[in-house]
Amino acid sequence: MLSFVGERMWTALPKGQSVSAKGFFASRQRLSAARGAATAVFADHPGEIMRPITVLTACLCLVFATLGAYAQSSGSSSGFGSSDPSGSSGPATRWFTVDSLNAGLPEMPAFVDRDTPRGMMETFWFAGEAEDWDRAMHTLNLNEVAQEIRADVAPMLAERLFDILQRGYVLDWNTFSDRPDALNANTTTENPMAGEPRRSIRITTLDLPDRPASIRIERVKTPDGDPVWVFSDETVVNINQLYEVYGPSELELAMPAMLRQNAFWTLKWWEVVALPLVCLVGILVAAWAYRAIGRARRRKPRPMVREILESVQIPVALFAFVGIFALVKEFLFTFSGPVSRFVGPLQSLLFVIALALIAVRIVDAVLERLVTDNMDDITANQDADTRDLYTNISAVRRVAVVVAILVGAAIILIETNASDTLGFSLLASAGAIGLILAFAARTMLSDIMASLQIAIAKTARIGDAIYWQDNWCYVEKIKFTHVQVRSWDHRRLIIPVSELVSNTFENWSKQDPKIVKLVELRLDHRADVDELRRVFSDFVEGEEDILEKSEAKVQVVGHDHTGMLVRFLAPAPDPARGWNMQCRMRERLLREAAGLEDKVGKEPAGQAAYFPREREVLVGEFDQVDRENV
Repeated sequence: MLSFVGERMWTALPKGQSVSAKGFFASRQRLSAARGAATAVFADHPGEIMRPITVLTACLCLVFATLGAYAQSSGSSSGFGSSDPSGSSGPATRWFTVDSLNAGLPEMPAFVDRDTPRGMMETFWFAGEAEDWDRAMHTLNLNEVAQEIRADVAPMLAERLFDILQRGYVLDWNTFSDRPDALNANTTTENPMAGEPRRSIRITTLDLPDRPASIRIERVKTPDGDPVWVFSDETVVNINQLYEVYGPSELELAMPAMLRQNAFWTLKWWEVVALPLVCLVGILVAAWAYRAIGRARRRKPRPMVREILESVQIPVALFAFVGIFALVKEFLFTFSGPVSRFVGPLQSLLFVIALALIAVRIVDAVLERLVTDNMDDITANQDADTRDLYTNISAVRRVAVVVAILVGAAIILIETNASDTLGFSLLASAGAIGLILAFAARTMLSDIMASLQIAIAKTARIGDAIYWQDNWCYVEKIKFTHVQVRSWDHRRLIIPVSELVSNTFENWSKQDPKIVKLVELRLDHRADVDELRRVFSDFVEGEEDILEKSEAKVQVVGHDHTGMLVRFLAPAPDPARGWNMQCRMRERLLREAAGLEDKVGKEPAGQAAYFPREREVLVGEFDQVDRENV
């Protein structure tokens, strides 16, 4: 009992304190010396030490006897204490049985701990840092390696596995249990392995060119030995293939030994030097790409090509930077696990951002040029299909942006293996997280959905003429959060999409752009409406922008003490032509009414008058007369 505690004391380090590989094995030697000293003290004073131990042993025997009697009496009904190997906690579920383990290897050195997953990993990792491959190889299950070459290749396999884990994996000691059965008592009930002993643990999954490969440790037992934890035989079989992908490159192997030494954190000296250099080369290539596109733009190509080149300058420069970094990382260097864990997702995310920006900005430039050059044409009735096309392109652009965001988030999860580490926790909390995010970003999400609703339902298409808050406008752009419209006097109005969705507006181009324009004149009660109707009929017959001339009308729609209200109606083919026709009609009617007014003004009293007269009511004088009469 004392010996076991002494051997395990080296794992009980204070939180935040680490131990080096050489210090680890030196501490094991010091513990052996201390254990020998304790044995000597026990030999010199056996009576003083044995007396309290004897009393304690007697008490423990009494407790164990009581528990044993209780278990025997209740075992038949509850099954407690059953040794059936088929049970969930039987040996068959706690380890794998093998005929032999690593036969043909030299004798195992001292201080190789394979009792628990953490002890095995500590032995392998610290031995790897000390380059003690004769010790590290005993943590591998080499049964799949031919016995005649097993002793020769075992150190090489251990060294390669250590390199693979250093470059493709970020060591997390919490992954490794310090219990022999690897039972995780701290996991949540959603985990299917909660409260269950484990005999195989997946450390990580690394990608090979044709398939993923898992790095696993497993608990095995020989017929005459104790169960031990080792790297699985499947992992050992994949070491050489993984080493070709994650091992050091030829350039790294050609570096001086000093540069391949550890610098700080988990970085090697060559990584400290290479990372800034690679970033500098990427920046230079990005600057070259930016200037090359600028020179091509200044050669004055066609306007659309010029706008496309101008819009993609920055995204192409970003793509060039990420591309150079990816090429260097793929063919020249294999960075360590922490660097790859950070750089890999960042590189993929920047790739997605660059490609999405290039695609979106090209679409924006093309759409901008088409709308700007053809705004007058697409407002015509015969170009309704063109307006639909431009609106669909705008909708596809917004959908592409959303898809790019989702793809970027998915790549981050895949590259960091977050889906494996979060797993059930994400599924369990998806509802709560969704509610929180929806509440925090409810305005932005509502605007995005509103813009998609406008584009899909086509309540307002690019090129449509709309009447918004006393402004006659044409729709130019439909964005995520706003709609840009151009007023008749070439002012640009920015309307939030939520306003267009929630409020009523007039769309003069929806279905049929035909519109009825009207002119209202306030005339005197004595005005000859038939004479004005004749003038209006002459105007209608000679006006080209009036459709269905039979629908033109003159109506007296109201009157009051100042005069009567006469309305002149005429249908127009579209809002633009209708506006011009309305102005001409108003001008003609006012001119004719003024001419008739001048003509009748020379006639005797009682003849027709056209414009209302001002009438004065002397209220004060009448009141004075009334008071005198009273």
